Amino acid sequence: MDRSAGPLYYKGWYHLFYQWNPDSAVWGNITWGHAVSRDLIHWLHLPLAMVPDHWYDINGVWTGSATQLPDGRIVMLYTGATEESVQVQNLAEPADPNDPLLREWSKAEANPVLVPPPGIGLTDFRDPTTAWRNPADSAWRITIGSKDRDHAGLALVYKTEDFLHYDLLPTLLHVVKGTGMWECVDLYPVSTSPAVEDGLETSTPPGPGVKHVLKASLDDDRNDYYAIGTYDGETDTWTPDNADIDVGIGLRYDYGKFYASKTFYDPVGRRRVLWGWIGETDSERADILKGWASLQSIPRTVMLDTKTGSNLLQWPVVEVENLRMRGKSFDGLDVSPGSVVPLDVGKATQLDIEAVFEVDTSAADGVVTEAGAAAYSCGTGGGAVGRGLMGPFGLLVLADDQLSERTAVFFYLVKGVDGNLTTFFCQDELRSSKANDLVKRVYGSLVPVLDGENLSIRILVDHSIVEGFAQGGRTCITSRVYPTKAIYESAKIFLFNNATNVGVTAKSLKIWELNSAYIRPYVD
Repeated sequence: MDRSAGPLYYKGWYHLFYQWNPDSAVWGNITWGHAVSRDLIHWLHLPLAMVPDHWYDINGVWTGSATQLPDGRIVMLYTGATEESVQVQNLAEPADPNDPLLREWSKAEANPVLVPPPGIGLTDFRDPTTAWRNPADSAWRITIGSKDRDHAGLALVYKTEDFLHYDLLPTLLHVVKGTGMWECVDLYPVSTSPAVEDGLETSTPPGPGVKHVLKASLDDDRNDYYAIGTYDGETDTWTPDNADIDVGIGLRYDYGKFYASKTFYDPVGRRRVLWGWIGETDSERADILKGWASLQSIPRTVMLDTKTGSNLLQWPVVEVENLRMRGKSFDGLDVSPGSVVPLDVGKATQLDIEAVFEVDTSAADGVVTEAGAAAYSCGTGGGAVGRGLMGPFGLLVLADDQLSERTAVFFYLVKGVDGNLTTFFCQDELRSSKANDLVKRVYGSLVPVLDGENLSIRILVDHSIVEGFAQGGRTCITSRVYPTKAIYESAKIFLFNNATNVGVTAKSLKIWELNSAYIRPYVD
């Protein structure tokens, strides 16, 4: 499975399309796989939705986006790779709009409907967005990612009335120097009002109480970056709130293995839902042996963090809680410096964990040996074994009894010379597996913590995937790990505190075993 394409809700079913090679666990022969769900968790596989069978997509049916028009019609724009590997945009529609499963798709006779414009590389023109209706003229707009000759990442804007004929607008939606090719661009509105917890439909116009998120997947480093800003419908341009954390140079959706993501508006849940592609970090040979590669993250709701105003909140969709089975609570556990505390939850391969920590930093008062946040990063700080005054501390998941394998999810606090605390949220895969054909890293970044807030983590564990959400989803990390010992009944979970000068209390710790989602073929 590769990146998702065209997620949507239609006649009672959530639909996920995704790039897939039906012949092998390696990239190539890209078709569109298709699955449906009633609840975003229990998925049913359907036959292939589209295959490369025309000159304009013979080298691959690549990523696309769905737009549902006011009359209910669905238009699907997708990138095709031609016989000469030129990237072009194509239109497809359901062959039978009365079929809620959307099993058959009809490609437009007019395809391709868009080809690379002058000045854009023939292989630098891909991933059309969901369309939005422009408030100034009521025509539709889409944006497509690219780069210029100076390696600036950019987003082109097209205007259309009928999804067959397009006008390239003279201004770029946005451009950021040095960020390279922008893939899988996404533009969507979010509410700035604390009283509005719903997501916003894609065509919600700019104005009071509305900001727009611009996101790009950077082909250079294979990470998903976003920024919050303002969309101007008159000029079809987007401006970041803070140019210092513009798209590609600031915030990321996820600081781990998470790429080529896509959102859609769910009209039933009145929410914006985010899908991310979790690639493999083992070898191609291992993927071929196991017969599959890559998967989608647990879908996440996305909204603006109205407390900070400067970042998004991502959180697993509420339906995942329906998988919770047996639960255990461990409240008020003290974790002294240098200690590891086992937690008896039985089998620990599929878990939903919610933890709230209180930290006593008084022992570190007056001791400033670290030069503040500039002196620490998750990737260079020694991971879970690198001891500091106020970190690391957190949880060890997918661990065996001897801790020879474990994946650490942790906080690390740094006190600057001004006395202010900076909080890092990290995941350490360095000791996650005894296997030697893996890429193992320590991921993470800063996480905002406001006055009076305790530190909180939500962790979803699923055999070889660990998804971590800090402070309600302000900072998220996805790890792909491959334990050889910490599997099935041998997988354990521990609290740990490797700080030298702070005591930590797990004020609240709840751990649920999760049921299987029973993903299987659809049967009439």
